[in-house]
Amino acid sequence: MKTSPQTQLIHNAYEPPAGFAAFPTPIHHASTVLFKDVAAMRSGDWKDKSAYTYGLHGTPTTFTLEARLAAIEDGQFCLLAPSGLAAIAMVDFALLKSGDDVLLPDNVYNPNRELGRWLSADFGITARYYDPMIGAGIAQLMQPNTKLVWTEAPGSVSMEVPDLPAICKAAHDAGALVALDNTWSAGLALRGFEHGVDIIMQALTKYQSGGSDVLMGAVITRERALNDRLAMAHMRLGLGVSADDAYLVLRSLPGMKLRFEAHDAAARKVAHWLKSRPEIARVLHPAFADCPGHAHWKRDFSGAGGLFSVVFDARYSEAQTDRFVDSLALFGIGYSWGGANSLVMPYRMQAMRKDWKDAGVLVRFNIGLEDADDLIADLAQGLARL
Repeated sequence: MKTSPQTQLIHNAYEPPAGFAAFPTPIHHASTVLFKDVAAMRSGDWKDKSAYTYGLHGTPTTFTLEARLAAIEDGQFCLLAPSGLAAIAMVDFALLKSGDDVLLPDNVYNPNRELGRWLSADFGITARYYDPMIGAGIAQLMQPNTKLVWTEAPGSVSMEVPDLPAICKAAHDAGALVALDNTWSAGLALRGFEHGVDIIMQALTKYQSGGSDVLMGAVITRERALNDRLAMAHMRLGLGVSADDAYLVLRSLPGMKLRFEAHDAAARKVAHWLKSRPEIARVLHPAFADCPGHAHWKRDFSGAGGLFSVVFDARYSEAQTDRFVDSLALFGIGYSWGGANSLVMPYRMQAMRKDWKDAGVLVRFNIGLEDADDLIADLAQGLARL
């Protein structure tokens, strides 16, 4: 029928010709998704991604990213969330209810620790913390109401590498699920499902983005029933991601392995140099033989990334190490990792961990993609100011 110019601005019969192809994944923006007819609307299932139902449940752009992330981890299903912490919260709220118990390693990502405290304080879910090096001994902590065990390999500040197969066996024997924060390895250097974990969480903010400009998380599984439980929490919490952000991660994925290996090589070079310095009491790098859990890393991992920590000699005060951090020219002071720019962050470990024994200040480094010799020169001038 003939319509007015105003209606023509909204309704137009033109459709571009089919058959266009290019390397980039198209960006599909949508809140409302259109159905061919009522039957299509009523038959679509958003949980199995067999149909498009609403923008929050995904578009071709987000479905493509989810499929590629699942493939990296050798998983079957993936759900995207607005941040790594949002992905963690999705797992907790999908699998835990009042009266349940969750175990977290004492070196866990601090926002995950805070979430555990909130679950305990306001939701009637007990959150208990275990020694990350406990291994099979975690069997002694399992209770009839323990439904979920979180693992982090390694701890993203103190770098202990847990015995994942032993923890998974003990948890499964007690009827609990195991979730792994696999952000440190980006899913490239640790095959979590092969070691027994049920759920893998990644903060895509790190290596997957690579540009220090996107916040996003992912939850990856192999079992359909488990994915459906997570998908219901994803829906009820209203967790969605921008198609533009999903595109940025998709754009970065092809080069992620090359970047990860470059971070790894540079970080080991810098870490070896720091290990030779008298100002440094300990270098906490999983690839080093004296790092807690190194044997587990050597058995289970195929590489490392750019993130490691050092502990300064106890003779240096916090004021002195703060001066060192402030004096660095090539290292930004900031959280996160996995981007091209190197980062540094001091931590007050005694406030974070009751069992922390080192008296010296812990400083964490993200080694970016700058020339490693330039970074070493910058660290040398910083140490000279201690």
